[in-house]
Amino acid sequence: MPRERVLVTGGAGFIGSHLCESLVKDGYEVACLDNLSTGRFDNISGKEVEFVQADITSDFGPLAGKADLVFNLASPASPVDYQNLSIETLLAGSLGMKNVLDYAEANGARVLQASTSEVYGDPLVHPQVESYWGNVNPIGVRSCYDEAKRYAEALCMSYFRKQKASGVIARIFNTYGPRMRLDDGRVVPNFVGQALRGEPLTVYGDGTQTRSFCYVSDMVEALKKLMFSGIEAEVFNAGSPEEYRIIEFAELVVKLTGSKSGIEFEELPADDPKKRKPDISKIKRAIGWEPKVKVEQGLQKTIDWFKQGQ
Repeated sequence: MPRERVLVTGGAGFIGSHLCESLVKDGYEVACLDNLSTGRFDNISGKEVEFVQADITSDFGPLAGKADLVFNLASPASPVDYQNLSIETLLAGSLGMKNVLDYAEANGARVLQASTSEVYGDPLVHPQVESYWGNVNPIGVRSCYDEAKRYAEALCMSYFRKQKASGVIARIFNTYGPRMRLDDGRVVPNFVGQALRGEPLTVYGDGTQTRSFCYVSDMVEALKKLMFSGIEAEVFNAGSPEEYRIIEFAELVVKLTGSKSGIEFEELPADDPKKRKPDISKIKRAIGWEPKVKVEQGLQKTIDWFKQGQ
């Protein structure tokens, strides 16, 4: 019996490449589709992954071939990237999402859409639960990403309800680990890079805003378990419920790197969420998933990887 073939769009990116590698180890035939606007071919080279260089906003089907399962992670995901590529980000979540769903319908494939905690905006409900509708500025500097993902969720649900495609949605909260780019503008690479260079760590605002951090191997397990669960037309938070104030997280990075770096404060960016923590009770009930890797353990692995000059 032939192996199931899995297509991972955005598979050369940070989470996508770890997902591709894990699926190969599980025995699946894996194809990575990526336009390399933010992903890196080095992330998947030598990992028995078929590489297709294409954009989901194009007619990628003939290049991708037939797949049984589609993990859609194709979108810029860091503030630096999605603000630099704002139009491309909006098109990935709209035209690109439609192309992915049409491809799934044509091939009888099941879809997992990688959404984001950013759909909650600067939340007025804490922790964030899937039934919360969010507090989002639709025309702010972050709206290109927030609204692209919100639209993508709405489009998915319309396809799922009309049974034009089968699938599930994961709202991914802050995830970190090896293969993050030092220049991607997110908290972990920013802090680790500054600490290793002996520079002051840049904390925006007064540092009392909170985030929760999920190690990439845990996130990959969540995405796989949701895909293979058979659950239809549902949305699930995926992330760590362990909440850190940013100032505390900066101090932890300094401690683990052995750096002598201090901390510098800068103005909080527009629409930056003050609190971010998932309620994961729904995903725990449905598939028994919760993070296993503790922050200090995961951070040490990430720091060691960055020390190798990656």
